[in-house]
Amino acid sequence: MRVPGAAAAWLLIVCWVGVALAAAPPRDPQTHFFDQTLGDFQEELATAREQGKQGILIFFEMEECPFCQRMRETVLNRPEVQDYFRQHFLIFSVDIEGDVPITDFQGHATTEKDFAFRQYRVRATPVILFFDLQGRPVVRYTGATRDAEEFLWLGEYVVSGGYQEMPFARYKRLKRRGQR
Repeated sequence: MRVPGAAAAWLLIVCWVGVALAAAPPRDPQTHFFDQTLGDFQEELATAREQGKQGILIFFEMEECPFCQRMRETVLNRPEVQDYFRQHFLIFSVDIEGDVPITDFQGHATTEKDFAFRQYRVRATPVILFFDLQGRPVVRYTGATRDAEEFLWLGEYVVSGGYQEMPFARYKRLKRRGQR
């Protein structure tokens, strides 16, 4: 008779640990999501290749953007998001109004705002742009994701190569139905 009680206690402990892990406290996205860069994206590509990453993610944002702030406060601060994306990508933030000098993927000197606007036509923020290991853009997502789950689906969509088969809207429908 004690075995079922012990099993029930064990089940409660496992459930409690699962809930505790799922409710992990948020972490600062600046230190736990974004990688530090000296602004040379050609060099960052080499680093991504050396580290076995899938590519580079650039989060184009601006300071006054409420949607960028919401992403930082509700999605990019989640430990499960941070861990997944840092496993697969080098991740950088680019201020679309910034005058900071950078080097683009082709080795040309430019500024953050020219890189964003002239090269990638970023006008609204946030824009989440994934690049392959050759510096080619492969997936572009404009706007804030609904929540952390949708952002994780976006990462899985890129990592799995789903972008080569279907648009992200279809991928999300399949995920919601449990078919992917």
